[in-house]
Amino acid sequence: MSYLVLARKYRPKTFEEMVGQKAVVRTLQNAIKSDRVAQAYLFSGMRGVGKTTAARILAKALNCGRGPTPTPCNACDFCREIDDDHAVDYLEIDGASNRGIDDIRSLRELVKYKALRSRTKIIYIDEVHQITKDGFNALLKTLEEPPENTVFIFATTEFQKVPATIVSRCQHFEFKRASQREIMDHLAVVAEKEGLTISPYGLGLIAAAADGSLRDSQSLLDQAVAFCGERVEDEALKEILGTINRDLLFAFSSAVLAEQADRVFPLIEKVLDSGYDLRAFAKELIQHFRNLLVVRTMSRPEDILLFNPEDMNRLRAEAEKAADEELLRYLQALQAGEPNLRYSSNPQITLETLLVKLCHFRKLVPLKELIRDLEPAKKALGRADLASAPPPAGRNDGPAVPAVTTRKPFSGREPKPAGQTGASWGRPSDRPAPPPAPPVMPPPSRPAGPPRDGQTEAARKDPNVKMFLERMKGRIVSVEPTKGRREGGEE
Repeated sequence: MSYLVLARKYRPKTFEEMVGQKAVVRTLQNAIKSDRVAQAYLFSGMRGVGKTTAARILAKALNCGRGPTPTPCNACDFCREIDDDHAVDYLEIDGASNRGIDDIRSLRELVKYKALRSRTKIIYIDEVHQITKDGFNALLKTLEEPPENTVFIFATTEFQKVPATIVSRCQHFEFKRASQREIMDHLAVVAEKEGLTISPYGLGLIAAAADGSLRDSQSLLDQAVAFCGERVEDEALKEILGTINRDLLFAFSSAVLAEQADRVFPLIEKVLDSGYDLRAFAKELIQHFRNLLVVRTMSRPEDILLFNPEDMNRLRAEAEKAADEELLRYLQALQAGEPNLRYSSNPQITLETLLVKLCHFRKLVPLKELIRDLEPAKKALGRADLASAPPPAGRNDGPAVPAVTTRKPFSGREPKPAGQTGASWGRPSDRPAPPPAPPVMPPPSRPAGPPRDGQTEAARKDPNVKMFLERMKGRIVSVEPTKGRREGGEE
C-alpha cells in the first residue's frame, strides 16, 4: 500500500474535528437540525483552511444512513463512498478545467436527473471563480431554481472574482485562517498519534511558516519527518524551513539600539553569505522588532509570542535597551522602507541605507525639547528689547520723535465740490481743505551687505524701526509677484 500523507490521513471526517471554523460549523449543524438547508453555498477563504472538507462532511451529513444528521456516522455505505472518492451522487468538479459554457450546459443536463442512491445530490465546484462570464450566466437560472433535492456548493480562494449575481443566490461562508495556537495544538495531536518527538518551539516554527493554513502545516510536518526521522530537532527544522538565524536578528537589533552604524555593513555581508534573500530577511527583521515592542509593552507577552523561556528572556533583555516610543519609531521606519526594498534594483544598498538611518534615530531632538531649550533665549531677548526701548511720550529724557506724514501730490486738477459747475472754483480760499492723511511710517532701509559691528544693535534701538515692527506685527506679507500689473505701477 502506498504512503498516505498526513494531510489526507488526518483530514477531518466530522464537523467537530474541523479546526478554526467554529462559526461555519455551528451554522451548518443548526441548518441540518432545523431542516433549513440552503439550495446553494459559497465557501471562500485561503488555501488549506477546510473548504473542501466542509463540503464533504455536509454531503455525508445530508445523506448519512442515520438520516440527515449533523454528526455523520462515517460507517454507512454513502459515508464510506465519499471518504473513498467514488460516490455517485456527490460530484466534485474542478472549475479551472471545466469553465466554459459547454461544460456548464452539460452540468445543467446532469442535474435534471434525480439522485441514484441517496436522498440529495451534491454538486461541488472548486475554484468557481475560474468559470467564464458566459458560463456563470448559463448557471444563473439553474442556481436560482435548482431541481428538487439538489444542493450546489461552490468554493473559491478569490471571492472578489465571483459575480454578484452568483453570490446573491448563495449563502456565503468566509473560512478564517487558523491561529498559530490552534495549528500547534492540532500538530501536537498528530505527532502523538504518529509517535513523533518535536518540541513546542518546533511546532511554533511550523505553525508560523504555515501562515494560517492547516494543510500546509501538515505538509511541513511531513517534510520534517522525512528529513529528520521520528525525532525532529529544532536546528534541523530551521534548516528545512529556511528560518532566519535568530542570533543574526539580535545582532542587527543590538547594532541599531547601540547606534553602531559601522556594524551594519559586515552584518549585511553575513546575511548574503548565509544565502538568505534580503527581502525575506527584512520581513523577519520587522517581525523581530515587533516582538521587541510586544515584550516591552505587555506584562505577559508569552500569551502572544510562542517562544521558549530562553528566547523570551533574551527578548526582554534586548527590549530593555530602548523605550517604547523608540521601538515604535524603529518599527514604523522598517515598515515604511519595505516597499522600497521590494522594488529596488539594488536591495543591498537600500537595506544598508535604511539600517544606518535607524542607527541615527536617537540623535533626533523632539520638538518639545527644542522649544523648551529656546525659552531662556527668548526671555533674554525680551529683556534686551525692554532695555533699549525709547522713553514714553511726555518725558523730557530725550528729543521727541517727529511724526512723519505724507500727502498725495497735486495732480493739477482737484475734485469740485458738490453742486458747483465750471472750470474752476474761484479763489483759492474757497477751496475746501483736504482731509488730513494718516501718519505713515516709512519702512527702514535695508543695508546693502551684511551688517557691520554695532549696526544691528543700532537698528534695533531706532524708534522708527521699532514702531514699524509694531505696526507690522500680526500681518501677512506676500512676496509673490503680482499678476496683471501694468506699466507705471497701475493695476
